[in-house]
Amino acid sequence: MPTEPSAESNDAPFVTVAKVGAIPEGEGASFQVGKRLVAVFNHQGTYLAIDDLCPHMGASLGAGHLDEEGVVTCPWHAWRFNTCSGKWADNPRLSVDTFEVRVVGEEIQVRERPRAKDIGAK
Repeated sequence: MPTEPSAESNDAPFVTVAKVGAIPEGEGASFQVGKRLVAVFNHQGTYLAIDDLCPHMGASLGAGHLDEEGVVTCPWHAWRFNTCSGKWADNPRLSVDTFEVRVVGEEIQVRERPRAKDIGAK
């Protein structure tokens, strides 16, 4: 009997979105990754990726302000999301998807499928 992949496994391919250095420190940019728009941020030299669309009204989170703690503020209505966990800063029960990011050579790559959400997290 075939088994389904576990929620932890993620065999989706990675997509190259930019070259290292293309996203300045403390900023973000939006990219098409598969069928999704993904916001990639350079936070203290680490690349982090979340769903680009704010769940409130669909603004681009990649165009938002990233603070020193890695929290991006939506440019339209100031909803704030942690770029590491995807959690909404004002109500952590809500979140946007996060995506695995890797650097291969000089390429920033994002996995097409979002990470599995930790349903039991608080």
